Amino acid sequence: QVQLVESGGGLARTGDSLRLSCTETSGRTSRGSATGWFRQAPGREREFLAAINWSGTNTYYADSVKGRFTISRDNAKTTVYLQMNNLKPEDTAVYSCAADTSGWRRFINLGRSYDYWGQGTQVTVSS
Repeated sequence: QVQLVESGGGLARTGDSLRLSCTETSGRTSRGSATGWFRQAPGREREFLAAINWSGTNTYYADSVKGRFTISRDNAKTTVYLQMNNLKPEDTAVYSCAADTSGWRRFINLGRSYDYWGQGTQVTVSS
């Protein structure tokens, strides 16, 4: 079973940058999996942010973060990153990564396209 662990969250101020990591820790990486990042703020629905395929050649972003967030991966480290720049208070949420073991389902922006999820890491941005 794929196990995903997020890290890199914490406290930030408006305009700061953070880099989140999503590491597959079980040693049973599903080669070919796509990885997505989502977030959920209190009282709000889960929101898709970005996705990347296994080779890193294909990425997809939500309009809300395009230009501020960048997804990347290092398969040698079994880690996918989410670089977040120019953070805003509305970015405050629990950020989670997820794996799509099929490689890239049609609706990659939907939670149901993913097979495994991490526990999440809290990001809090103060003004």
